[in-house]
Amino acid sequence: MTQLDHPVTDYAGLDSQGHHDLVSAYSAHNYEPLPVVISRGEGAWVWDVEGKKYLDCLSAYSALSFGHNHPRIISALIEQAGRLTLTSRAFQNDQFGPFCKEITEFCRMQMVLPMNTGAEAVETAIKTARKWGYEVKGVPENKAQIICCRGNFHGRTTTIVGFSDDPQTRSGFGPFTPGFVLIDYGSTDALRAAITEHTVGFLFEPIQGEGGVVVPPDGYLKQVRDICTEHNVLLIADEVQTGLSRTGRRFAVDHESVQPDLLVLGKALGGGVLPVSAVVGSNETLGVFQPGDHGSTFGGNPLACAVARESLRVLCDEKLSEQADSKGRAFREALQQRNCTRIRNVRGKGLLIGIELTAEAGPAKPFCKTLLTRGVLCKDTVASVMRIAPPLNVAQQDLDWALDQVAEVLA
Repeated sequence: MTQLDHPVTDYAGLDSQGHHDLVSAYSAHNYEPLPVVISRGEGAWVWDVEGKKYLDCLSAYSALSFGHNHPRIISALIEQAGRLTLTSRAFQNDQFGPFCKEITEFCRMQMVLPMNTGAEAVETAIKTARKWGYEVKGVPENKAQIICCRGNFHGRTTTIVGFSDDPQTRSGFGPFTPGFVLIDYGSTDALRAAITEHTVGFLFEPIQGEGGVVVPPDGYLKQVRDICTEHNVLLIADEVQTGLSRTGRRFAVDHESVQPDLLVLGKALGGGVLPVSAVVGSNETLGVFQPGDHGSTFGGNPLACAVARESLRVLCDEKLSEQADSKGRAFREALQQRNCTRIRNVRGKGLLIGIELTAEAGPAKPFCKTLLTRGVLCKDTVASVMRIAPPLNVAQQDLDWALDQVAEVLA
């Protein structure tokens, strides 16, 4: 009898250390998670395998903006799972058309191309911009260039890490795809200087999340919109992390009433239960695709469409933009008033908050580990920044409690 012939082992009684040992033995070591093993979640709270309770202030990098196990989203998932889960795009399903209509209207766009992960959506936006450049703008074949920003994080595929400036992200994964130009984030002068006749798109994050919750200068979004319009360049907003009310607006570009040419969505679109992503744009941009040009077996599957549709309804019904805006503003202002000596800067919009520590305080990771012992889950992003990003519907008293824990740890 081989190992695989044995019945499945019951791991119900395994403690945290036992789970850590399993992961260490059998998983590739491409993550260094905090030492907690979560077994259950409800709303903004989670419990580990020993039963200890934690406030989730990371929200799976904004994928859990609605909290854990939102009853309406779970009901939509279960109802659809009991009827139909997958058809592939070889056939239509009764959720796909309504999803397309609802998300395009929600985004004030005309057409959508659904995918699964955020990285897939970014890759789709890149392919869209290049094909548009050749077929609509008239760029010579294989000459298209896309401008990106230093400090970006758009995903982990080989194409995407090729235009990262993070040495660890790139090291050992080349050669990389050509056709990308890097400029300083927040600089309109750098954007103007980088545009050539071969430029087809400017891919950027309205707020750089993984780069340290970096907020661009006021007016930047409007200026890059004007520059791209002037030079017939597609403005491509990666709102995988910032979109769907995370920053206190439906989309982060809404802070300056900017309409991009392509909007890249993911994370929260799946309601915290499924990977769902999409590129939303105009008929002119996404209309360049013909059958066979691009696709995804799971993209637009009926289960994902049903979940995404309910997620959009919850976002509107619960006024999550307004909740994120008021709660995030109050949190930032209250933390600044605490005068914690280890804090250099508190920044962000809505409930995407970056707490930058002073050089004397050292890296943020040890403070995240200390907060873990106090029942608050958060994560460092870049060495010196602690990110606070709880579910948008977190109870105010719970957020106030988390603020006290953060202030005491950083006092």
